[in-house]
Amino acid sequence: MGNQLEGKSILTLLDLTPEEIRFLLDEAKDFKKNRERYIQSQPLKGKTLGMIFQKRSTRTRVSTETAMAELGGHALFLGKDDIQLGVNESLSDTAIVLGRMVSAVLARVFDHETVETLAKHANVPVINALSDQFHPLQGLADILTIEEHLGKLNNVNLAWIGDGNNVCHTLMIASIKMGMKMSVGTPIDYMPDNSVIEYCNSNASFSEQITVTNDPIAAVTDADVVVTDTFISMGQETETKMKLKKFDGFQVNQDLVKHASKDYIFMHCLPRHKEEVADDIIYGAHSVVFDEAENRLHTVAAVLNSIIQK
Repeated sequence: MGNQLEGKSILTLLDLTPEEIRFLLDEAKDFKKNRERYIQSQPLKGKTLGMIFQKRSTRTRVSTETAMAELGGHALFLGKDDIQLGVNESLSDTAIVLGRMVSAVLARVFDHETVETLAKHANVPVINALSDQFHPLQGLADILTIEEHLGKLNNVNLAWIGDGNNVCHTLMIASIKMGMKMSVGTPIDYMPDNSVIEYCNSNASFSEQITVTNDPIAAVTDADVVVTDTFISMGQETETKMKLKKFDGFQVNQDLVKHASKDYIFMHCLPRHKEEVADDIIYGAHSVVFDEAENRLHTVAAVLNSIIQK
């Protein structure tokens, strides 16, 4: 398919068809293979990306600024001390002003409603670089990594272990759209949102495409891909002691992965803490976490080059 994404906001993978996800994955592969060609051609020369960061990040900021620079454009970083969304100026007014000055807006925020409001009023494409509900850029990097290492997405068995959070929601949607089977293993109080579970159940293309359990062993059994994430999300630091008690038994370790497929791969979007995954797993032969981290660059380059109007 040709590029049909120009001018389109991406707030969640729900915004993309399977064909559009496939297009972005192929574009990311092309950027990764032919990076020097993009640097020379500078397809986004003269374009500016406004980057709103309510939450700090290493991979999101570095990958986005690098991608924008290599595509010939300029990334303008707006941290929490540079712009106070909805404090000194209404969120809708901020969106209108930014939309008159920049070519696109990327926002890493606490509340998903914030990116929805930005997209409603900005009149330029808005990219969700993380909200409390979804993380589409991480999801694209994850499925690109899976495809690179396993050679396919269709019929891949993916196991999620840990918190039913924004990345979990995103991978559930990706599984529905790209034909993967996903087993989600979470503590009973930290299951994925019912709205995401209901979407998956309503749109599954085959029986038991998405299963949710409170048993990590059941979730990881025969998995081709084992994924976990932080147990303590940014802004939840006061809940650390209580959450770690709830997540006892959910560390990805040798005792758990012995139930996975012999050739499984392990992923984590980083940064990582030892309670989530043992050293011999994250630094072991099955781990692809640093390929996954690098792919944040290639997938965001594909998104930027596809949605910013030339």
